[in-house]
Amino acid sequence: MILETSWEVCNKMGGIYTVLSSRARVMMERHAGEVVFVGPLLAAEGEPYPLDFEPCVPEQLLPWVERGQRDFPLRTVVGRWRIPGEPAVVLVDFSPLWQERDALYFEMWSQYGLQGDKGYGDYDECCLFAVAAARTMGSIEAFTHRDGDRSILIFNEWQTAMGLLYNRIYAPQLASMFITHATTVGRSIAGNGKELYEYMPHYNGDQMAAELNVEAKHAVEKRAAHEASVFATVSKLTARECSQLIERTPIVLPNGFEADFVPQGRAFGAARKRARKRLAEVARALTGREIEEDALFVSLGGRYEYRNKGIDLFVESIARLRERHREGRSVVAFLLVPAWVAEPRADLAYLLKHPKELTHEPMQHPTLTHWLHNLESDATQSHLRHLGLDRARADEAVHFVFVPCYLDGHDGIMNMSYYDLLIGMDMTVYPSYYEPWGYTPLESIAFGVPTITTGFAGFGLWAEEELEGDSAFERERLPVCLIRRTDHNRDEAIEAIVSQLERLVSGELPETAKMRRLAQDLASRAAWKHFYRYYEDAYRSITDHF
Repeated sequence: MILETSWEVCNKMGGIYTVLSSRARVMMERHAGEVVFVGPLLAAEGEPYPLDFEPCVPEQLLPWVERGQRDFPLRTVVGRWRIPGEPAVVLVDFSPLWQERDALYFEMWSQYGLQGDKGYGDYDECCLFAVAAARTMGSIEAFTHRDGDRSILIFNEWQTAMGLLYNRIYAPQLASMFITHATTVGRSIAGNGKELYEYMPHYNGDQMAAELNVEAKHAVEKRAAHEASVFATVSKLTARECSQLIERTPIVLPNGFEADFVPQGRAFGAARKRARKRLAEVARALTGREIEEDALFVSLGGRYEYRNKGIDLFVESIARLRERHREGRSVVAFLLVPAWVAEPRADLAYLLKHPKELTHEPMQHPTLTHWLHNLESDATQSHLRHLGLDRARADEAVHFVFVPCYLDGHDGIMNMSYYDLLIGMDMTVYPSYYEPWGYTPLESIAFGVPTITTGFAGFGLWAEEELEGDSAFERERLPVCLIRRTDHNRDEAIEAIVSQLERLVSGELPETAKMRRLAQDLASRAAWKHFYRYYEDAYRSITDHF
């Protein structure tokens, strides 16, 4: 059995959901009937289950359901995860463990020296889920184990680290893998404006955790990394970080992707047309300018980490492009990241429903599709005001639109999912400072949209290695334009982004069909069918060890 747990199983929050949900199909193909995911049961009794959960009893869980589940002390539901491959899944309610929290933390202190009292924010909730998941995995393994078999338990990120440690105490015979997708300290150093890369050889993880007030998360992550049968991460970039800050060198398991949901043939053209129509409608209503059919749409999407994700450089680049490109073909830059959103703008929603009432004057706050709780202090809005990008004039050729909500298709303005909008872009920009892997640029090229990223992204380094010696890539820098970032070359990086955008505006780049073909060809090389062998090698190393 392969039993894997994450806070994001049937709980779509970020990149780890993409990792697991895209990997599941190839896991089911290679290990049919042997894969079970364990996630948090966040719905109270009587409340609906997550939309991607289907209650049923998968065959491999039948022995546990018949003999083990009824006596298991925590509420669990059994079913399938409604993703490609439809793997078996168990969701567990960890809320009863709040009564055990102090006893669990005392045990972790006495066994591993962990100081749970230094945790804050989501630390308690994640650790209690981790223990609940570990108990669930252990119970399932006990009732489904067959003589001669060796089960493997996989724990993702610091959020599940305490579960691995719990099983090391109570089920030491179970092999375990701990995967960190980004280190707590590394992300904190970068997010706090410190220089991560130049000083990496001189950082001490424990010391920096104390300085940045992330001691509890770092400690549980580090101990799990050292206790796991196999410690892994997602890129060579993060492996270096782990070696320095966690003091154990991991194996590298690169993240693959499945492009099954990318429309093909005529459906692709129709989906792109729908996306561009909606993007143009919103931009037209906000700015008061007619958006031509051949307008260029560029975007940055993902998590709202202003420096880490390179949002600051994206905003600066669009401001510089506006200074240079004052007439001609329209360019609209979309920032698609969830912020502290309050509600969709009623005035914008009204104009979108009544296009005959549109004027040629920009709306108040012409860069914003949804109201924010912190409108005056939001990082993007403050930056736009500083650069003058918050003022739209109908005669401007370059415009900026911030869509600060989670794009699930029901946001009240765009009313399309992130992928449904991504397909309408002409280029994406991800000038990340801290990006252990980087699904967003990979998703972009899967949809045939060329992308700009950096050598500080694991995906960027992989793409550079993959395309080394490719004459088309070296000549055109497509479908991935890898810009150089260091701790000190901010202006140089911005200029590199602007230069590539200017090539797009001027028509220097290859025609759209060729760019799309190059992009999708590269994306196909990052399919899980190519990358899953690294996991299989790790499984073999675990079973050989035991």
